[in-house]
Amino acid sequence: MSLLLIISSILLRLLPHLPNFTPLGASALFSGANFNKKCSVIITMSALLIGDYLLLYVNPFSTKPFDFSTIYSPIALFHSTTTFVYLSFLIYSLIGIWISHKKSINRILLGSVIASLQFFLITNFGVWATGMYGRGLDGLLQSYIMGLPFFKYTILGDLFYSTLFFGAYEIARKIIPKPKPALEVPIA
Repeated sequence: MSLLLIISSILLRLLPHLPNFTPLGASALFSGANFNKKCSVIITMSALLIGDYLLLYVNPFSTKPFDFSTIYSPIALFHSTTTFVYLSFLIYSLIGIWISHKKSINRILLGSVIASLQFFLITNFGVWATGMYGRGLDGLLQSYIMGLPFFKYTILGDLFYSTLFFGAYEIARKIIPKPKPALEVPIA
């Protein structure tokens, strides 16, 4: 199931979509809520790294969506705000762990909104901190204001994909019977 989550998170990022309306945040929440901590981090970082690398070659918003004319080094993935983005996705996984302590629809929805908010705050702070806006509070405020349209889509994407992932998982749990434990045969 973890491989399916990674592959779907990557492929859905490569299709044309609204800005920041991707399954990656919901995937991190879901993996944090349903897998052990180490596995959750591996799933999240794998989907993020592989997806980011493929996005160097596949641009769903371009008139030429596939461009393999240049081979990029994996180092090309890292830019001035990468640390902030990756840190934020690790926090998504931690919020997923919080969801796992008492899974409910309300907790999943609240976790999705909190996760979207922390992504907005951390990544736009990163944009400001790396000098893309003025150094003062005015620059920080401008960074947050410019990020608002993306924030809207982040929330919508996280809520949509969280509903999809958590909902599909619960439906599958109800439909697919649990394997019966093997009979123990006493050894004489």
